[in-house]
Amino acid sequence: MTEKEVLEFIMRRRSVRKFTGEPVPKEKLEVLLKAAMAAPSARNRQPWEFLVLTEREKIREVCTAHPYAKFGVDAGAVIIPLGKPAGNFYFFQDMAAAVENLLLAAANLGLGATWCGMDEKRQDAIHPLLGVPQDYWIFAVIPVGVPAEHPEPRTQYDPAKVHWQRFGQHL
Repeated sequence: MTEKEVLEFIMRRRSVRKFTGEPVPKEKLEVLLKAAMAAPSARNRQPWEFLVLTEREKIREVCTAHPYAKFGVDAGAVIIPLGKPAGNFYFFQDMAAAVENLLLAAANLGLGATWCGMDEKRQDAIHPLLGVPQDYWIFAVIPVGVPAEHPEPRTQYDPAKVHWQRFGQHL
């Protein structure tokens, strides 16, 4: 793979917030989950578990409960990465790596997706909807679907944010 192809692969990942409403085939969802679980994790703890929603009413219920996921009501699926952070200092880093792998895979399968983050307040709203035990942290709500919009690939590379050899040194 050339440098150009690598960047094209990565830059295809864009936040998609409009979906056709078509279901996402189970086979594609499994590819996303395999990609997520291929992520690196500290001490190979692999703290992730995933809850996959494909029932239209459950998708609507969860997406309307999250203030920034309302756009996801037309998604064909919602994937919810979750796990137990207790005693795992690297939990959030591991989960972020898994989610990024999932998002890259979705974009390169022709699917749209957006990562909607979670905080304590949102935990309280979504846990009871899904029967998630209280010792689990819901890391994100990720609506996934056939895109009804196609944002152009892009990078947000900014050489002013790159330091060479010593902080404050730029090329």
